[in-house]
Amino acid sequence: MAHDIKLFKLISGDMVIGKWEEENDKIVDPAILQTVPSQQGGVQMMILPFGYPFDNDIEGEIEGRHIIYKYQNCPEEVQTKYLEASSNLTLSTPGGGLGGMGGGMGGDISNLIK
Repeated sequence: MAHDIKLFKLISGDMVIGKWEEENDKIVDPAILQTVPSQQGGVQMMILPFGYPFDNDIEGEIEGRHIIYKYQNCPEEVQTKYLEASSNLTLSTPGGGLGGMGGGMGGDISNLIK
């Protein structure tokens, strides 16, 4: 079963990234995206398990009826970080960089926000 990695806004206001199952109308393995101001004046992004702090693994499901908005685009850098966080693997990208997004579960996304 193929999954598209998509960004969503839930009715709770949370911004979530996850694997979209169109045929079942649900998000699988959801993670919350949080933006945090950095000391350098930019913005950093954190990818956290949806159930954090009680669940430390990216797993679970969210039914489509809880989605208020599906973003049309998900930056490749964000998809890569999500896949790394959800699989505990480090993925290489062409050019060797992640567009300013650091390692681990956070990174500078000021270049993605206009």
